[in-house]
Amino acid sequence: MTTVSDVIQNATAQLREAGIETPEHDAKLLLAEAADIELRDIDKALLMGEPIDFDTARFQTMLERRAKREPLQYIVGHAPFRYLDLAVGPGVFIPRPETETVVQAGLDWMTQRGLMHPRVVDLCAGSGAIGLAVVTEVPGSQVWAVELSPRTAEWTQKNLVRTAKQYPSIASNYQLEVGDATSLATLAQLDGTVDMVITNPPYIPETDIPEQPEVRDWDPELALYGGSADGTLIPERIIERAFRLLKPGGALVMEHDISQGDRLVAYARATGFANASTGKDWTGRDRYLFAEK
Repeated sequence: MTTVSDVIQNATAQLREAGIETPEHDAKLLLAEAADIELRDIDKALLMGEPIDFDTARFQTMLERRAKREPLQYIVGHAPFRYLDLAVGPGVFIPRPETETVVQAGLDWMTQRGLMHPRVVDLCAGSGAIGLAVVTEVPGSQVWAVELSPRTAEWTQKNLVRTAKQYPSIASNYQLEVGDATSLATLAQLDGTVDMVITNPPYIPETDIPEQPEVRDWDPELALYGGSADGTLIPERIIERAFRLLKPGGALVMEHDISQGDRLVAYARATGFANASTGKDWTGRDRYLFAEK
């Protein structure tokens, strides 16, 4: 009889052969999905030597897709972000753990100022991760999200509907606009009234093509590259747009590449922000710009 341990061992070997960095973790996660149970249930079955029922054909198909370096999140159809579980698939950027630190910096700032009904803008919304995290974690907040790609905006809308099932009160507090986040016409009616802009714009330098096939071959290019050799063209335009949106004393938190901190701090100050600094992610790397108007 094939045990759970045997299944995981064989799947792990297959994924390791394909060059997957975390083969055992991925194998367990895919098996949990095929069995419609939680990852912890797989760990328990391994520990106790218990059998589990799973869809063998589905598991094998998912395993083959992962061996071809399709992102794990696309295969299972969802990805965690803070307290949310977001739908993802081809056409949308997969939310990363480092962006959670960007959101946390924004939430900490709002908490310190005791903002009861903050007005927040999420530029380059993608899956909706940032804006939906804010509107669910900050009661009374009003969030406007902007996404350029109509295809990606379908994922944003899908995640709004998905999240509103768990948090019904957010439905009227989250607005999505399909448009160019760097355009002065986008959300022009909000200029000078926003408390905070939190954003994860495209910022990868065009000379720095990612080595990971999961990123290079699957993430939408529109969500990756910053529009110039050093990747700062779009982030700089986002800084300018954020400055106009924010009220005096408002703040911008913007994720960026680890190589861009000093340049973007200088650009924010030149744009008119009263102060600007670089924040670090959980690994201690320069990860985001924090600037107050």
